[in-house]
Amino acid sequence: MLKPIPEFLNEDEEREFWATHDSTEYVDWNRAERVIFPNLKPTTRTISMRMPESMLDELKLLANKRDVPYQSLIKMFLRERIDAELRH
Repeated sequence: MLKPIPEFLNEDEEREFWATHDSTEYVDWNRAERVIFPNLKPTTRTISMRMPESMLDELKLLANKRDVPYQSLIKMFLRERIDAELRH
């Protein structure tokens, strides 16, 4: 028998509850269904990275040829390389 999930006043209260309770006592995960959130954007974090100016110039040139911002091109290149590394 599953326990009822309490009503929470706010997200902080809910976060504290789930951090200290086992969800299997409240949710039957065997009946859970996978869902997709198509409009959910991944959380991003700003970073600072040093690179040779010549490399940045080349990235900007490549980005210009593809008509994309150079930072987007860097993310595309990183995604491709990460995927390739994880496949091996």
